[in-house]
Amino acid sequence: MLIEFSISNYRSFREKQTFSMVAAPRLKKGDNVFKPVVKGEKLPDLLKVAAIYGPNASGKSNLIKAFDIVRDVVNRQPSAQFTPLPVFPFRFDPQLADQPSRIELHFIFAEQRYAFELALTPQRIIEERLVSFPKGKETLLYERRHLSSGDEYTFGQQLEGGKDLHELWRKSTGPQVLFISQAVANSSEGMNQLRDPLKWLHAGFMVFFGNTSMLALAQLSQQRAEADISFAEELSLFLKDVDIPVTNIRFDHIEPNLAEPISTGLLQSISEKSKSKTVLTHRTALGEAEFDFREESEGTKNLIGFWLPWNLHDQTRLITQSTALVVDELDSSLHPEIVASLVAKHLKSASPAQLIFTTHDTHLMDAKLLRRDQFWLTERDANGATQLRSIHDFEGRESEDLEKRYYEGRYRGLPFVRRG
Repeated sequence: MLIEFSISNYRSFREKQTFSMVAAPRLKKGDNVFKPVVKGEKLPDLLKVAAIYGPNASGKSNLIKAFDIVRDVVNRQPSAQFTPLPVFPFRFDPQLADQPSRIELHFIFAEQRYAFELALTPQRIIEERLVSFPKGKETLLYERRHLSSGDEYTFGQQLEGGKDLHELWRKSTGPQVLFISQAVANSSEGMNQLRDPLKWLHAGFMVFFGNTSMLALAQLSQQRAEADISFAEELSLFLKDVDIPVTNIRFDHIEPNLAEPISTGLLQSISEKSKSKTVLTHRTALGEAEFDFREESEGTKNLIGFWLPWNLHDQTRLITQSTALVVDELDSSLHPEIVASLVAKHLKSASPAQLIFTTHDTHLMDAKLLRRDQFWLTERDANGATQLRSIHDFEGRESEDLEKRYYEGRYRGLPFVRRG
């Protein structure tokens, strides 16, 4: 589970900005937080949900992209072919053009707290550092720094494996891959000191961007519904709960049309596996009618996609109890009441999995649903750099009308629109 995430010198982020899921003390709504279980430590409560607001081009999507850097880099494998790492320095400051982007993560996995630091340019990893906190005591596991003379490593006294194995790990680590990834790949199954934090770095964030990701999720959701009738039934009930009158979902076998153009990327791999079409039965006062999935509204398609990660919170390892579901534009093509219903459903779930999303839907700024510390704001300063703040950083009462004060500019984070 995520404690804090910091980013600097990346796209619109100049100085270090920190996004925190640590709950503020003395605020109400106990369902909105959970107590992290950590061996030998008593930590503050963590938030189950955080919503990020701000004007267009203020940096909301850049923050979501920064979350996805970790997953991308963790999945890197040694290769003779150069592929730039997915970072872009802050462009308005020439002094930062050749400096690395920096990420700092504090997280919990398997009842253990960790801090992971990463500095990288498009060309290579510059710094990498992992610290654990057994019983609250800071313990360095390893540190890697790129110097003019080459990569320099410091291994903690508690790091398992021994000198010979550490040297093997070091030699197998290329400039564009993580040391922790290579160490785990070249160690036995019984060595979990680095394997556990790597599991979280690999799957700690499930990141989705707008309609493209939702369409991919919708395709995966249909495949699961076809393979599992109980999933299909639950999907139908979910759609009815949000006022989509679907009474049945059926899958009809189809022969592939070789004349159709071939898709690319993720959607290609999904479509190649699909040999059926989804038919949804809608019921109204006049009777029933069947609709092909392709005839459904974008909102209904998004809902079918959303149901997959929601449903899997407690059922599979796709989303573990330590995973954060991160969605850019959660309100895309959805009515505000439906978005509020999705957020409320997540808050009521027993799973401590976290939900982080960007939105322009101020309907959610309801003190009855979320707390002050669950709203974050982005805005650009005079230098074009993103500033990230929590509404809780501003003075105010817990019960105040957050939406009204937001539009009054009390929290800033509003676009300046020239009129006339």
